[in-house]
Amino acid sequence: MRIAYLGPPGTFSEEAVTRCDLAAGDEPLPLASFADAWDAVLAGKADAALLPVENSIEGAIGTTLDLLVHRAGLMIRREVLLPVEQQLLAPAGTTLAQVTRVLSHPQPLGQCARYLRERLPAARLEATHSTADAAIQVSQGLANAAAIGSRAAAGRYGLSIIAESIQDSDENTTRFLLVARTDEAPTGRDRTSIAFTLDRDRPGGLHEVMGEFASRAINLSKVESRPMKQALGHYVFFLDFEGHRLDAPCAAALESLGKLVHRLHLLGSYPRASLD
Repeated sequence: MRIAYLGPPGTFSEEAVTRCDLAAGDEPLPLASFADAWDAVLAGKADAALLPVENSIEGAIGTTLDLLVHRAGLMIRREVLLPVEQQLLAPAGTTLAQVTRVLSHPQPLGQCARYLRERLPAARLEATHSTADAAIQVSQGLANAAAIGSRAAAGRYGLSIIAESIQDSDENTTRFLLVARTDEAPTGRDRTSIAFTLDRDRPGGLHEVMGEFASRAINLSKVESRPMKQALGHYVFFLDFEGHRLDAPCAAALESLGKLVHRLHLLGSYPRASLD
C-alpha cells in the first residue's frame, strides 16, 4: 500500500503515517502539497493519502475540507489523532537572541503564536510548504533563521532544538484523515462525515438537518461551514456524526437529508480514533 502525505520526510504528516498500522511492504510517499497527495490517489499513483483536517488550536484546515468537496472521487477510510509538540530548530550554537527569522508551515506558526509574540516579537515569520521544508532551508545556512518543526526533523536535518514544546497548548492535537477510493466496513465504533449545501432562501434549513439526527438519537461530533468559492453567502456545511452510514438509523437520516438539502456529499464512514 502506497500512502501519500505532505513531505519531505520529517513532517508531522510522516509521523501520522506511522500510526496507520502499516504492513510489511507498505510505502510512504512524500509529496509537495495536500493537493498533490490527493491527486496521486485519483491518478492511481498512490493507494491512499493522509491529510490533516483539523487542529485543536488552529481549527479546521480549509485546504483538506475543500478537497473533500471540490475534487470528488475519494472517501475517508480512517482517522488518526496525533499529539503535536512544536520545537524551535536552528543550527547548533544558535541562541534565541540571534533569531530574526522563523520559518514553518502556516499551521505551526499559528499554533505557536503566543510564544512567537512573547519571545520573538521582532522576528519575521515566513511560511513554507511544510515544517520539514522549513528545517531544510534553515539547515542550508539561512542567516539568523530558525524553523518550527518536529524532533524528527531536527535529527534528520542536523539541527538543534533551541526551544522545546513552544505550542500554545499542551493539549495540541491534529486530526488526520486517510482517504482512498472506498471507505470502511462497519466496525461497531464508527464515525461518518458528510457535507451539504442548502437553498439560500429557505429559513430553518440547518435546523431541519440537525433535527433528523436528534430525532434518531444520533450524536453529532462536529459541525462547521466553508465558503463554496462562489458568490459571497454561499456555504458548504461539514458534519460528523457517530455511527456508520449503513447502520439503520444513520441510513434513514441520510435518506431524509437527501430530500432537505440542495446537494449532499457522503464523505465516508470509518472507525473512530482515540488518543490511546
